[in-house]
Amino acid sequence: MDGETPGATWDRLRAILAAQIGQDACRNWIEPLVYLGSDRGVGRFEAPTGFIGTWVSRNFGETIRQLLLQEGHAVVRLEFVVAQPAESPARPAAPARPAVGSEARPVAEFARGDIELPASPIDARFTFDSFVVGKPNALAHAAARRVADRGQVAFNPLFLYGGVGLGKTHLMHAIAWQVKSTDPSARVLYLSAEQFMNRFIAALRFKEMHGFKELFRSVDMLMVDDVQFISGKEGTQEEFFHTFNALIDQQKQIVISADRAPGEIDGLEERIKSRLQWGLVVDLHPTDYELRLGILQSKAEAQLAEHPGVAIGSGVMEFLAHRISSNVRVLEGALNRLFAFASLVGRRIDLDMTQECLADILRASERKVTIDEILRKVADHYNLRMSDLLSARRARAVARPRQVAMYLAKTLTSKSLPDIGRRFGGRDHTTVIHAVRKIEELRQSDSQIAEDVELLRRMLEA
Repeated sequence: MDGETPGATWDRLRAILAAQIGQDACRNWIEPLVYLGSDRGVGRFEAPTGFIGTWVSRNFGETIRQLLLQEGHAVVRLEFVVAQPAESPARPAAPARPAVGSEARPVAEFARGDIELPASPIDARFTFDSFVVGKPNALAHAAARRVADRGQVAFNPLFLYGGVGLGKTHLMHAIAWQVKSTDPSARVLYLSAEQFMNRFIAALRFKEMHGFKELFRSVDMLMVDDVQFISGKEGTQEEFFHTFNALIDQQKQIVISADRAPGEIDGLEERIKSRLQWGLVVDLHPTDYELRLGILQSKAEAQLAEHPGVAIGSGVMEFLAHRISSNVRVLEGALNRLFAFASLVGRRIDLDMTQECLADILRASERKVTIDEILRKVADHYNLRMSDLLSARRARAVARPRQVAMYLAKTLTSKSLPDIGRRFGGRDHTTVIHAVRKIEELRQSDSQIAEDVELLRRMLEA
């Protein structure tokens, strides 16, 4: 439009792009750009790194050019220049960023100077204040707090692991928010291992490895979620290894999460396992009844504030905490459904309505013991590693706990004998049959085995 500034034009086009390519892609790749205007058929953009400029040019360049044409800009091609240092007077003012609010906001907006970090969005709901602490997660919470305070930390990296819905991602988001609230200039990069791999592949494809290395090795804190995703991917592991070492050498903090301990991630190079175990490795244990109840009560308070007309009957929180034990996300989803249903139909949340509204969730939660949980509990009980139970070792100190684990897998899960054998290091189903029969015999003649099996069963079904 005549007389309109490049910034105003770009603000409008970014909104259109977000609708076409999706909010995540827009946050990661489009928002870091500054539109400088068009001249002699060339639309000029400023990008924080050559890597981002090349990626946008290859993947979204024609889309952007067509939008500029529709706006009346006779653009034949696009040109991307790398941002100058912040103190340079030649750099035009970037469009104002929105202030931090209650909505999720990408770490890409958290920058030192003018270099943007394309990353996963950080959810403002996931703070330390909203994290309910109990015995199963107390150590992980304390370690995350220590890292977020950015004082003298004796461990680097911090490695958090555990099953789905136990709080790993919540703590990582909480660390990022805490760091940014105390030091807005800190460069914090949070992303999934899959995103790290995708950006590495793109850098290789477009010959932008220098920009890739510059981006990932210039941060103050690197946070990688679900690192088990890079297992078996040799090229990505190589670059991750060198990035890890470069940041450690610069005394920059690294926070990693996974669904298993480093030594138990198959397909991960030994040197990476060794590096990941340099720091503090913390297991977020499955929630116990008290912690689940505390989480429910905390979430219910927030829901009651949003739905003042809804009332909760006695025993509902206790019922949910007892029946839905495997996953906090499922627990929270169940509570959200109850409040939505109650507010829509104008009913009080009581036990009858809970069982009616959550029938499918309650059925699915009746038997949710997994083989991974069994392996972890048995390994902890006998002071072994999970990898010992999956190994070929035949020593009595390992073989007997392995048989106990197989017995529990057969009796507490719906997995077939071949499935159980495969999960236990690729063993034949006949090995599982032998283990089950052996433990059944020993339960009758060996009081210690009988006690161990009963204790483990109770722990797993709690």
